[in-house]
Amino acid sequence: MNSVQISLNSIEKVKSFVNDIARFEADFDLVSGRYVIDAKSIMGIFSLDLSKPITLNIHADDTTAILEALKPYIVA
Repeated sequence: MNSVQISLNSIEKVKSFVNDIARFEADFDLVSGRYVIDAKSIMGIFSLDLSKPITLNIHADDTTAILEALKPYIVA
């Protein structure tokens, strides 16, 4: 499992993020405080506090292509 910090601070970013990760078979979780939601769920994402970075857990063996697709969202 890999974890990265991402920022989804606009509605357009959330929509494009969900479209980008939907292409992959892996499981993705977003963690904000004590809440863990499925990152492929738009409704779940909007239930989180999007004003600050969120932890994305990627459950996949090879994350190279996934991390490349997620570059616009990753907080350095």
